[in-house]
Amino acid sequence: MTSLSASVAFIGGGNMAQALALGLLHGPLPASKLHVIEVNEASREAWHERGVSVAGEPDERLAQCDVWVYAVKPQIMAEVVAQTRPWLREQLVISIAAGVRASTLARWLVPEGASPWPRLVRCMPNTPALVGAGVTGLVASAGLSEADKQLADHLLQAVGETVWLQKESSLDAVTALSGSGPAYVFAFIEALILGGQQLGLDAEQARKLALGTLAGATRLASESEDSPGVLRQRVTSPGGTTAAALDVLAARGWSAAVQEAMLAAARRAEQLGDELS
Repeated sequence: MTSLSASVAFIGGGNMAQALALGLLHGPLPASKLHVIEVNEASREAWHERGVSVAGEPDERLAQCDVWVYAVKPQIMAEVVAQTRPWLREQLVISIAAGVRASTLARWLVPEGASPWPRLVRCMPNTPALVGAGVTGLVASAGLSEADKQLADHLLQAVGETVWLQKESSLDAVTALSGSGPAYVFAFIEALILGGQQLGLDAEQARKLALGTLAGATRLASESEDSPGVLRQRVTSPGGTTAAALDVLAARGWSAAVQEAMLAAARRAEQLGDELS
């Protein structure tokens, strides 16, 4: 990956900001090009030790950065935007705050009555970005230049794959699928480990087998030309052990439950957008 000439400010230094920033530092961005605003003193010290410019609150250094990445909780986004707005010049703004719609943020970024901020990308990354294996859904504001779009794509590809969306409403689906999705997978891993232990394996054996199975199955599904359904059928011999297990999952409505859970997550994302508009 080629290096970036742009300087980047992360406004908020929590888990997702750390994932993205560390991915950039390990890839295209030198530490001298990164500035982090983080209220937690211990977190600031950790960033400082990596050679990154840090601050406990917004200051004039923000004006020197080409890209701002808002990585704060949606409930405090309006307050944080108000604190940073005095240093907004012509920056590309990227938001990873769930539920805060682009139109809302574009309005918050400018004085009342001014035209909405045009250089804006809203995105939803996920926590596997911590190990460079994330996937991020992105949507561009109307009229965003191709250069800005490529810059945002370059930044997010430092921690995994990117998927550009045509409609912002699709981000609610992304939130439900890939944003919240790692939690569903972790819950499934927990269930596999517990099941293995109930069948007589020790905790470490069950953990290693569960993680290896998930990693291998995911890789096979990713690299195979066949659909997951076809791959599932190939593992499932009529009357065999896998069929017995899948019959139980089907009887418990497992697939429907997953889809219902995703619908609940998408609805909550939409509600957040309504509450914060």
